[in-house]
This record gives sequence, structure tokens and C-alpha cells, in this order.
Amino acid sequence: MTTTGALIPRDVLFGNPERVQPKISPDGKRLGWIAPVDGVLNVWVGDLAGGEAMPVTDDRERGIRTYFWAHDHRHLLYLQDKGGDENWRLYGVDLDSGVVRDLTPFDDVQAQVVEVSKHHPHQILVGLNRDNPQLHDVYRLDLGSGELAKVVENPGLLDWVADMDMRVRCGSAPTPDGGMNLMVRDGESDEWRLLLEVSQEDALTTGVVGFTADGDGLFLITSQGANAGRLVRMALGDGSQQVIAEDPTYDVSDVIVHPDTREVQAVAFLRDRIEWRVLDTALGADFEAMRALHPGDMGFAGRDHADVTWLATFTADDGPVSYYSFDRSTKQATFLFEHQPALSGYPLSSMEPFSYTARDGLTVHGYLTFPPGAERKRLPTVLNVHGGPWGRDAWGFDPEAQWLANRGYLCVQVNFRGSTGYGKDFVNAGDREWGARMHDDLLDAVDWLVEQGYADPERVGIYGGSYGGYAALVGATFTPEVFRCAVDLVGPSNLKTLIESIPPYWAPLIATFHTRVGNPETEEDFLWSRSPLSKAENVSIPLLVAQGANDPRVKQAESEQIVAALRDKGIDHEYLLFEDEGHGFAKPENRLRFYAHAERFLAEHLGGRCED
Repeated sequence: MTTTGALIPRDVLFGNPERVQPKISPDGKRLGWIAPVDGVLNVWVGDLAGGEAMPVTDDRERGIRTYFWAHDHRHLLYLQDKGGDENWRLYGVDLDSGVVRDLTPFDDVQAQVVEVSKHHPHQILVGLNRDNPQLHDVYRLDLGSGELAKVVENPGLLDWVADMDMRVRCGSAPTPDGGMNLMVRDGESDEWRLLLEVSQEDALTTGVVGFTADGDGLFLITSQGANAGRLVRMALGDGSQQVIAEDPTYDVSDVIVHPDTREVQAVAFLRDRIEWRVLDTALGADFEAMRALHPGDMGFAGRDHADVTWLATFTADDGPVSYYSFDRSTKQATFLFEHQPALSGYPLSSMEPFSYTARDGLTVHGYLTFPPGAERKRLPTVLNVHGGPWGRDAWGFDPEAQWLANRGYLCVQVNFRGSTGYGKDFVNAGDREWGARMHDDLLDAVDWLVEQGYADPERVGIYGGSYGGYAALVGATFTPEVFRCAVDLVGPSNLKTLIESIPPYWAPLIATFHTRVGNPETEEDFLWSRSPLSKAENVSIPLLVAQGANDPRVKQAESEQIVAALRDKGIDHEYLLFEDEGHGFAKPENRLRFYAHAERFLAEHLGGRCED
């Protein structure tokens, strides 16, 4: 092994961060963030100018990962589930008294935050599936009293959009072919009406950003009439569209809208790296000054009510994530903190964009992270497959990429067909290609790396979570001759049982699974042919399977089925079951346990380095 530099401890890469998610208070005077308290992530609040800070929550179990300020200058809100079941409850912290309240105290009910508005500071809109597990009705929550009042009975919509007056006037209804109908209404007492029919081919590249200030239009990202999702302004009266920003290849990935004027200020396109396009000329100097702060990719993390102080986040591929506050009046910035300063003491690798041509001529993009100090020749290689599959890998700090590179592996991340961000033609090329052309893209990446001389064809592993776990199982069962070993984290093994056991609130999305994966009622044989379980007897390489017992998306049965088949056939494997986790690992002790097993497993079969 020729990798140089110290081993980065697993707890630096996968333990709790020191501080993350800074959020500015509405008055611009205080700063919130997430940091550990006795090893559990909680929300802290301190003065933006510095000084003493203190935790304002006291979670002792899974840690808090999602929080936000209310606009009443008094409350801070956060979401939490139990054991990874994703039945989120909304909690409120009264920063004056320190009292924490469960604002949605209902068992087996999932809370969704629909709208938080500075123009209605004492109320928020919350979606709850209390009456029908498949559908979320909308409730108005009074932050002072905690009273919940239903304001919208769900007629069959997937999601909700409210206007500036907190009136729910837009939502999307699924169609049987996997598309959706964009529904609107002119007032709260008016009937819902169809504004836009979105076909299946445009469904994954279409979504609402929000209402215009006058409530007569919507900002919408849509690929209708184009390949990639472009930002348009659509009139509610006649459905006419005005294009605001577009790219022929890449979807709009982020939009900054002024909270008062509701005008679009900037948009982002995620190409190999994030590229911002500033539309509001008054922000030109601000963006120029912020971009000069750090060489990484910039993200917008919020602003105060006065629109004077902004928060910016910067992610780099070879260092910790950095956070700054920026004073627009002086054009001066203040460094806040890094998410994990200890990373700066270790050798980190660059994440290098690459592309290749798949066997059918499709151009596929991805990222390579080479081990530091190693010759780029016949390296042990780990194909790290992203989840979704309707997502993508992106440039920036990636703890798994750094972990694998530091242990001596070439980490390969491929945005195979079906990945989002590259336009509708690319994402739709993955329809009904689970275990087929989507997997071929991964195999073609391996072939390309071998042809370049980078990868040792005898030492290639496949690794991933969720869809990536499915891809790892496909690698072990469909093409075991390509891989030396496989690691599956919460991956489905049987596509029929996966689709039949989705969470109840995903039921309106079932047509998406039917059109893009397969229909278990009419295509049982087809889904079985694409299921790793159908070829479990082909496993001839070492396989590590890890599962959360409370996973609502990929049930424990998915892992149990493949493990039982391997056990019945006497095929060697390892199985890790985490009783207090869901779809991934929230608790640091569970993450560290998993990565310790995976690291030892990869070292044993691919020859990389391993921390004791």
C-alpha cells in the first residue's frame, strides 16, 4: 500500500460534527447551530457577535438534525422521530422560558412543515396525516397557544404551497401514468382547478418554488418545452410562462427569492460544481465579495428580517465545511466556524470530475477521489453508488470519499442514468432500468477506469446505501465476476416487496414506482428478474449487509430475505442489524460501528488500510 499520510480517525469523519447548520435569528442578533451535548446533537443559541452560548434543547436519544427559527423572535422549532421511523413530530422551544413543547403529540402521525412566513410571525402551517395515513391535511398552528386548526382537507394532493398571506393555494396531484397535475385555487373558499398537466417524462424535473408577491403567479422549475428544468414565472390566469433562467443540459438546482418582493435574486446550476447566476443587479457586489471569501462552492444559508446580514456556507472537497456571516452594508464578512476543524490536521484528497461514454453512447458523469500520495496505477477501487436513485453525487466534502481514499482506495462516484440534475432525457433513461442499463453504467465506469490504468480489475468493490445498497446487491448477484466484494446498507433485495411495503404517505406516489421501476400487480416476473434475491445463489464474493430495524422505506424484510437465502444456501456473508435505527444511522455510535465493520471488511478483501 503506497498511500501516504496519517489515518484519519473514523470518529473525525463519521462522529458528531463540532458545529453545523448556523441559522440567524429574525432580528439578526442571535445565531443558532447544532452541536453535541454529552455526545448527542442539540440546538445551541448564542449572540451573533460572539460571547456565551448555551444549548436550548435536551435530546438524549437520536440527536436533532432539523431545526429553524420562528419569525416571532421567541420560538425555535425542530423535528424529531423515534428510532428512525420518520414519523416526525414538531417541537417548539420558548427561548424566553426555556420550555420545550411537543406541538404535534400524535402517535403514528408524520408532521410536515408547509409554510413559515415573516409576514405571519405567530403562526405556521403544518401538514399532518392524522385522519388518513396516506394524505397530509394542512393545519394552522398558533405558536403561543399551541392550538392546531385544520384549514385544508386534502383532496388527494401530494404537497402544498401557500402564498404570502399563508393561504394554501397550490398543490400537485399524481396521475396514473406517473405524471402530475398542478392544481391551484384563487382563494381559500374557491374550488381547486387544473393549472398545468405535467407528463411522466417531465415529472421529476418539475416543481413549484413559490408564489409571486401579488399571488397571481407561480415560480416554477419545469422541463416542459425543454430538456432541463428551467425557472419560469407562470401566470395563474392563463397559464402563460416567462422563462427566467435556463441551461440546455443542467436543471436549476437552487433559487434565492426575496422574502418581501418575492422577486428571484439568483439561481444556481449544479454542473461539475455549483455555478450561481445573479439576476438582481443590486446583489452583484454582495455575491462578488462572498465568493472571494473561500475557494469552495458557496451556498446561501439565510438572512435576517432587515436583509442586512446573510449567512453563507462553503464546501470544499479537501477540507471542512466553513460558515460565514456577511454584512451587506459594509461588505465585510465574519468567519463563524468549521463543521469539523480536526479535519484540517489530516491529508485530504481532491474530488475530480470525470466523464465517459456508456456502451449505448450516453455520456455519464461522476467524481474520482484518489488516495493521497499513491501512484495512479492499478489501485484497489471502491465503486460508491449513491442512493435515490433520483438524486446525484456532487462536488464538495464527502466523508465517505475521504475515508476510502485515506484507506488507500480509489473512490468512484457515478451519476448513472436515472440520476437527477442532468435534464429529463438523462433521468428518464433510467426508467425500468433498475438492475439493467443503470447497472451497465456502473460496469462501464469500471471498464473505463481499468482502461485508464487507474483501477486494478482484480480488486474492485461495490458499496452503497438505499438504491446504492440495491446496486451493491445487484453487483454481488448479477455480476459477481466484476467485483471482489460488496457492501449493502439498507438496500432492497426484492423489488416487488419493496414497492408493496412503501410507507402509507408514499401511496400517492405509487404510479411513479409503477412507471419507473415496475408494477408488482401486473409485472411480478419482470420485477423478480431485476431483484437480487432472484439470483442469490450466484453470490460468490464476500457480502456485508447492514440494516436499520425501523426503516420505513426499505423494510427490515428486504435484508432478512437476502440474508436468509444466503444462509440457506450456505453462502458466506456478514449481517449487521441496528435495532434503534431507520433508513441510515443517526446515532454516532451506530455509524462508527458500521464503518468499523465496513473498513475491516474492505481491508480484508481489497487490501486497504484499517484503523485499529
